[in-house]
Amino acid sequence: MSTLTQRSSGLVQRRTEASRSAAAADRDRGSGDEDYEPRRGDEQDDDDSGDSKETRLTLMEEVLLLGLKDREGYTSFWNDCISSGLRGCMLIELALRGRLQLEACGMRRKSLLARKVICKSDAPTGDVLLDEALKHIKDTQPPETVQGWIELLSGETWNPLKLHYQLRNVRERLAKNLVEKGVLTTEKQNFLLFDMTTHPLTNNNIKQRLIKKVQEAVLDKWVNDPHRMDKRILALIFLAHSSDVLENAFAPLLDDQYDLAMKRVRQLLDLEPESESMKNNTNELLWAVVAAFTK
Repeated sequence: MSTLTQRSSGLVQRRTEASRSAAAADRDRGSGDEDYEPRRGDEQDDDDSGDSKETRLTLMEEVLLLGLKDREGYTSFWNDCISSGLRGCMLIELALRGRLQLEACGMRRKSLLARKVICKSDAPTGDVLLDEALKHIKDTQPPETVQGWIELLSGETWNPLKLHYQLRNVRERLAKNLVEKGVLTTEKQNFLLFDMTTHPLTNNNIKQRLIKKVQEAVLDKWVNDPHRMDKRILALIFLAHSSDVLENAFAPLLDDQYDLAMKRVRQLLDLEPESESMKNNTNELLWAVVAAFTK
């Protein structure tokens, strides 16, 4: 499929101009209510968190928010990676919520990309996109692989009988979720030949906290072991890179910080998903999605 095979071999060249300060994020650091709490296990659902419902973000929303231009309110027209990246986010989000898992590897130890995705629980998540994807996966027999589901949910299939699996208008639907949560607003922009609905940033504090969270994961809070990292942060770094939006989180850094962050991201990208998935305290489906984008 085109978007997976055309995955960027590295981060986009850094913008050299200085970016605005993240001081607003520091002022709000103490509240911490807008971010997800670290999870105790893969099956813990977001509904157990005491955070404000309006400011909790899913992996899909975080990746989209990193890719959105603040003032213009849309992602780059040249980004052809984010569509499949968002579908990967959905699979990992469902796995972290205890809804999906990979089938058993068997005596002959199937590879991650050869193993099927199994519905572990069909309990509603409260998110329309996630529930739509979950229903497709639950109702499909025989089951599909992780790479198969990324293709089907993106509509990248040559089989006309499987086109109904495509999740449509995903970016627009995610943007509307962020509007409801007070992160974005909605405007109309004229592009000469057509009008387009855009979603400029309205709450910069939440985006700055998101950027700071990504930066800290590979700088101040770096632990040099992916299995000691919060699974949600680890997945966010991988999927933001696969969606070609990770650069946006690193652009405000100073030169030496940027180089260090890049080095550590490269360490993560160079990991072997097959071997990492066999270690303790891991999520096999997370590493299967990573394998689908890095193979």
